[in-house]
Amino acid sequence: MSRSLFLCVLVVLVVSLAGCASHISMHEGATQKGLATWYGPGSNGNLTADGEIFNMNDLTAAHRHIPFGSIVRVTNLNNGRSVDVRINDRGPWGYRSRIIDLSSAAADVLQMKRDGVVPVEIEIISLGDGHYHRQAEGSNL
Repeated sequence: MSRSLFLCVLVVLVVSLAGCASHISMHEGATQKGLATWYGPGSNGNLTADGEIFNMNDLTAAHRHIPFGSIVRVTNLNNGRSVDVRINDRGPWGYRSRIIDLSSAAADVLQMKRDGVVPVEIEIISLGDGHYHRQAEGSNL
């Protein structure tokens, strides 16, 4: 095997393995550990990936793969505080170690806003149907 072919195969293998570490099994009770971030004021009122209007005061979150409408329990591993959130957006983007972006309200419950990024464990409580949500004009969701 030529050196360049070997390097290409090695790069593909490393990238594939790195991607596997960030995935979670899609069943109730499945867990994943990583870092959580939060978002709020700059995104408030924008559309989420599932089509609803983001409200930073709702207990919601963004995850790369968990179906929309799923409920996940997020536990801050620094202080043991937990919150249940509904997945309605996609993200976080950037660092693969960051596995979930939480709304401002969820970050308040976890007492993580000052730190900004904290280690968490997430557990799927119930799987959503993954359908896009089309919020009606004037809806109070």
